[in-house]
Amino acid sequence: MIALLLALGSSLAYGCADFLGGLGARKAHVLRTVMIAAPASLAVELLLWPVLGASFSPATLGWGAASGVASATAFALLYRTLAIGPMNVLSPVTALVSAALPVGVGLLQGEHLAAAGLVGLPLALVAVVLVSAGHGAGSARPSRAALLLALGAGAAIALQLICLHQAPSDSGVAPLIVGRAVSSAVTLAAAGLMHRKLGSERPAYAMSAAAGVLDSVANLLFLLAARGGDLAVVAVITALYPAGTVLLARGVLAERIHGSQLVGLGTAAIAVSLLALA
Repeated sequence: MIALLLALGSSLAYGCADFLGGLGARKAHVLRTVMIAAPASLAVELLLWPVLGASFSPATLGWGAASGVASATAFALLYRTLAIGPMNVLSPVTALVSAALPVGVGLLQGEHLAAAGLVGLPLALVAVVLVSAGHGAGSARPSRAALLLALGAGAAIALQLICLHQAPSDSGVAPLIVGRAVSSAVTLAAAGLMHRKLGSERPAYAMSAAAGVLDSVANLLFLLAARGGDLAVVAVITALYPAGTVLLARGVLAERIHGSQLVGLGTAAIAVSLLALA
């Protein structure tokens, strides 16, 4: 139950981070936003070091670095995917892949679910798709290239989560620190190479920094949840993060919540209840 609650908290934090990061990216080039968010995120993880501890063993360094490379790759593929569009089709594809791959890894590693979990897990996967999909999801057809990018983005997100889960359980926040340092270095290097294409717009500093802080909180909650529960369950609950973004968009931007998303939110509530019973 504690792992389930931590996964829900991670999902909510990811959704809020995506909402703020998306708003920040409207004001300036997305790399300018990440150049603020990434150091803020790393700063939070460094502050957590004395509190939660960190052990930098070779295995921790390896899995942490791998998660950082996967994170940077996911970022690049995801935003390229959404730039091509249509978002309402590609976003559910990415979310579903990011949930399904860790489920497969967890089951292959010997995780088992009770009867309620066997029903709740597929329902949660359905909820991920429904919550991510907006109006008109069935009316637009993405190109083959866009679908491949969406699959790649989902796979990269999944690999980040799997790598964090594989890090030694006694390593504290070390995997997060290593991963964030690597992903920040990759992002800053990309920004340096593309500095002429970034434009002159100033980023939303407070909003971007808040997105980075929330992303760190989400990563930490996922790591704790994965250490205390089954990866198959934790990854699916975490992949419900679009629900937080949808609800914030409704409350702050007065965006409409479509029928499929309402069904998805209800399905998610049922799925979480079943997984709690499992």
